Amino acid sequence: MADRAVGIPFAKEGIPFIGIAVGVTLLAVWLGWLIATVVAALLTFFVAWFFRNPSRVVPQGPRLILASGDGKVIAIEEEFEPRFIKDRSIRISIFLNVFDVHINRVPCEGVIEDVQYQPGLFLAANKPDATLRNEQNALMIRTVQGPKVLCVQVAGLIARRIVCWVSPRDRAVIGERFGLIRFGSRMDTFLPIGTAVRVAVGDRVKGGETILGELP
Repeated sequence: MADRAVGIPFAKEGIPFIGIAVGVTLLAVWLGWLIATVVAALLTFFVAWFFRNPSRVVPQGPRLILASGDGKVIAIEEEFEPRFIKDRSIRISIFLNVFDVHINRVPCEGVIEDVQYQPGLFLAANKPDATLRNEQNALMIRTVQGPKVLCVQVAGLIARRIVCWVSPRDRAVIGERFGLIRFGSRMDTFLPIGTAVRVAVGDRVKGGETILGELP
C-alpha cells in the first residue's frame, strides 16, 4: 500500500473545488465587486482549509490502534458488530466537523482483508442510527497478531462523497492515509474485546497520531 498523499498540501480530490473557488474570487476582483470578492475569498480559504493534508508523527508499535480521523470522541460502546466482525467489539466513534482534517488514516498494522461500500441515508453523523443506516465504507483489517479491526467511514448530513484509496490484500501500514470524506463525517473503529482503550468520550483526537488503544 503506497501512501499516495505524501508531501501534497491538499487532498487531490479537493483541488478542483479549490480551483473553482479561486476562479470565482478572481472573477469578482476583475468585475470590481468588493463584497463578492470578500465572500469568495473566505470561501476559498475554507475549502482549502477543509482539504488540507498535514503530516503527522505516527507512533509505532505492533499492538497500537490509532485514531483513523481527526475529531471528537462521541461514543465508546461494547456491542455486537453484525456485518463484518460478527462478534462483540468495542466501537469508538469519532465525529469530524467541517473544520477538522478529513484525511483518513490506517489505524493499525496488518493486511486489508476486505473493503465494502454501502449506500444509505445521510443522517447527522453524530446520531447513533448513522452507524448502520448512513452511506459508508468499511475496511476490514487483520492485524499482525491475528484479531480483526474494522474501520468505517460514515457519511453525514452534509458529507455526500466517501473516497477510499485502498483495496483488499493491500498491506495496512499504521498511520498512512487511505481516504477522505467530504464536508463533515464520522469514523467508527471496532476493536477486539480486551483492547486497552486510552481515550474517553469528549476527547479530541488526531488521525494517525492519537493512540485509541492497545490490542490485548
